[in-house]
Amino acid sequence: MKRIFFYYLKPYYLRMAWGLFIKFSGTLMDLFLPWALAYMIDEVIPANQTKEILLWGGFMVACSVLSVIFNVLANRMASRVASDAVYTIREDLFTKVMYLSNRQADELTRPSLISRLTSDTYNIHQMLARIQRLGVRAPILLIGGIAMTMSLDPALAGILLATLPLLTAVVVVVSQKSIPMFSALQESTDRFVRLVREDIAGIRVIKALSKDDYERRRFDQINREVVERERKATVVTAVTNPAMNILLNLGLVGVILLGAYRVNSGVTEVGKILAFMTYFTIILNALLSISRMFIILSKAAASAKRVVQVLDAEDERELFKTVNGPEDRTEGRKTPHIEFDHVTFTYQEGKERSTLQDISFRLEKGETLGIIGATGSGKSAIVNLLMRFYDINQGTIRIDGQDIRSMDLKALRKKFGAVFQNDVLFENSIYENINMGRHMTEDQVQKAVAHARAEEFVGEKGGIKERLDIRGANLSGGQKQRLLIARALAAHPEILILDDSSSALDYKTDAALRQELRKYFAGTTCIVIAQRISSVMNADHILVLEEGEVLGYGTHRELMESCQIYREIGRSQMEIG
Repeated sequence: MKRIFFYYLKPYYLRMAWGLFIKFSGTLMDLFLPWALAYMIDEVIPANQTKEILLWGGFMVACSVLSVIFNVLANRMASRVASDAVYTIREDLFTKVMYLSNRQADELTRPSLISRLTSDTYNIHQMLARIQRLGVRAPILLIGGIAMTMSLDPALAGILLATLPLLTAVVVVVSQKSIPMFSALQESTDRFVRLVREDIAGIRVIKALSKDDYERRRFDQINREVVERERKATVVTAVTNPAMNILLNLGLVGVILLGAYRVNSGVTEVGKILAFMTYFTIILNALLSISRMFIILSKAAASAKRVVQVLDAEDERELFKTVNGPEDRTEGRKTPHIEFDHVTFTYQEGKERSTLQDISFRLEKGETLGIIGATGSGKSAIVNLLMRFYDINQGTIRIDGQDIRSMDLKALRKKFGAVFQNDVLFENSIYENINMGRHMTEDQVQKAVAHARAEEFVGEKGGIKERLDIRGANLSGGQKQRLLIARALAAHPEILILDDSSSALDYKTDAALRQELRKYFAGTTCIVIAQRISSVMNADHILVLEEGEVLGYGTHRELMESCQIYREIGRSQMEIG
């Protein structure tokens, strides 16, 4: 919470101070009204002075008008400050999320990051807006109301003061219990968002497998958990208003009884009793506002903790700082374009078996490496390490003889054009999905579409200006993959990565695409991850992986002779074909 108040609100301190002054002035106008009414009833009206009655009446009207004007202005300023501050928080949070390392994103989980960017920042916005409105007005009304009652009748004010410790105890106890509850509620909300996201993304699979009832039961379980935690937190905070109402109403009864006795004894006047009851109502509303503010603060404190956890996290720009790599072992021989030198890596530290174990290979510029293996064998891990989404545990990865850890992260990734598994198309035009803010001309994009063998269906769709649905829902699987390949080819990358990017293509289109790459991208080093041997059999080198270890390395012909697993895969696919 300190980060929110002392960093994100700092640029708005002057504007907040001006708004608080206006709010303070408007609140004072409210406090003058009961006092003026008491004076009129007890002093002005008995004197029967019409001019003075009109004068005091005008004073009360002026106070009312000023109160409305000042409060409206202050509320507008408070809303503006809250909106601007949360805008900056969201900007910083989104930027941080974009630069989180893959390992951090895996630990925090993507649904949790979505929740922090949406519901958590909303809770902070509500808190910043309310605290500027109620945070000034309510305490002034409370303290000012008590001061006014003390000036009117100290004996009656003593009853009010006797209830304040009890009221404070209620607020403190409820706050201590509610903050952990709201934190637990946000965690349940994260799981709720994750389930909804998964089910909506996989709705066709659910329907195809007739798992509607099963998913409804899962949804019902997490939904009940969210509702139950929300109910418990709400029940705890709901105690505040009734408890404060009871205490204040008992105090008000005491004021009326004692006030009636004092009026009957001639110690005080009727106007003061009326003013006192009005102040009591003002104090009651102020305390209720403060209690509501504590509820909002409880939610915001839980949300701020989650937001600051991400903001304070070291992102990949800090984690993956450029370092001086080991000495270049390529001295005395031709420097390869890409080299994996005894690389070992695991996604989860402390895990007995590594994801990749002692991987070594070399690629010259313009060569193609095909990687094949069973699911979970570590094929995609090689790409993740090469683009430095994760850092290796042992060994060295070099590009043009330079350890990638000694390269600027952005400069490193600009060398690549990549199509990943389950890659994303955005709800935008085909042009923007390929351009991706890289300032490409329409001619460049058209050429990329042609290279990806997507020209025919793009023309049928209406051209590159045609808008796609979310995740490219208005395209077939093969059409999506060809647009993703066009995106990777558009900037003529130094290194091209195709991670299972032809699985939805028919054999004819796949072959035509490979021919296009050989013709127009002969100088581009390619890494092709595939399930089909036909997609990699013409590669200069083929790497066969099994549970993170190299079982075979060579050309298609060499592996058909020397690698049993590769031979079995080839024969089974040829039989199926």
